[in-house]
Amino acid sequence: MMATSEEESGEETATDTEPEVLTGDHFMMGDTACAEGAIAAGCRFFAGYPITPASEVAERISQRFPGLPDAQYIQMEDEIASIAAVVGGSNAGKKSMTATSGPGVSLMNENIGLAAITETPCVIVNVQRGGPSTGMPTLPGQGDVMQARYGSQGDYPMIAYAPGSPQEMFDLTVEAFNAAERYRTPVIVLADQTVGHMTGKVSIPDSVETVDRPRPDDEIEPETFLPYDNSVQVPPMAAAGEGGRVHVTGLTHDERGHPDIDVDTHEKMLGRMMDKIDDNREEICRVQRYRLDDADVALIAYGSMSRSARDAVDQLRADGVDAGLFRVITPWPFPIDEIEALSAAVDRIVVAEMNLGQYVTPVRAHAACPVDAHTHPGGAIPRPDEVADTVREVIR
Repeated sequence: MMATSEEESGEETATDTEPEVLTGDHFMMGDTACAEGAIAAGCRFFAGYPITPASEVAERISQRFPGLPDAQYIQMEDEIASIAAVVGGSNAGKKSMTATSGPGVSLMNENIGLAAITETPCVIVNVQRGGPSTGMPTLPGQGDVMQARYGSQGDYPMIAYAPGSPQEMFDLTVEAFNAAERYRTPVIVLADQTVGHMTGKVSIPDSVETVDRPRPDDEIEPETFLPYDNSVQVPPMAAAGEGGRVHVTGLTHDERGHPDIDVDTHEKMLGRMMDKIDDNREEICRVQRYRLDDADVALIAYGSMSRSARDAVDQLRADGVDAGLFRVITPWPFPIDEIEALSAAVDRIVVAEMNLGQYVTPVRAHAACPVDAHTHPGGAIPRPDEVADTVREVIR
């Protein structure tokens, strides 16, 4: 077969005519919207490995990056190499991301921990599917919500966003990059197959607010520069090659980045890493309330499950049950204050999720009222009437 150039064929690729940010209204798949959100946020390095149901994110990036200045897409040999490349790309100064599903995150977790301890901003998109293991590649699940928080070993902070629509796949990917850059930390977009493969209206504004990581002054003094300065919550981050003499290691390290296996050093390093997220929970945590003002029972849901839960609330209201929805947009850090306030205002909480009871555990730990669960092993979103039936049963 003879190859024909674009000039010879007269055909144009999308990148020949498309601007960097595709402003306006679009009819777009969630995975595609995620890719566009990353581009709008300034992502210019992507490393990944194909996996259902996240492959469309990488596919869209691979189509768009050739038309963007200084953008690089690499298909790696596996997920371990993908996240390692993302950590490296970010340390080279690029806003970096990967996209995968639960089995891929399982392989990435060691280097997600590396990103956490080295305070490397990056975004990991997990389009969840039914698990465990290979599970159900083409069907939805929410079984990775605890993996997102505790997948790697040790203590480290985590921010995760759970989009519930193609529009939020765009919006929350932008927010994920902004949070990663603002706090110098890995951030997870915790989507699922339903939202990733859902097609709907996506409005991209003319101006997208973006955040860049704190950078050192123009004149870096190699002898005095502290890439992990404990006197500030988020130290300036120098890119490799800028003269900052940066040492990047997964070992416990001092403010210079040099290994220092010392209890006091470890406590200071880890304390600052945790505090920069914990002290900013009010700014980071996002929830959405629906019909909760006079509610006696509250449903808690996140991601695509919140769509079914919202309809369940309307069904219950039609039957005279004073129900409301508390939608968690940022599962992590856990919205402690918001859950405590909710549990003080209602008589009972029901957590609805597509797993066998994961997020309900921290809810029970912080709620002052009885907490029940509507669980499902994944593979399909529970119908609104099924969720409503659970609520009716527990309030009898």
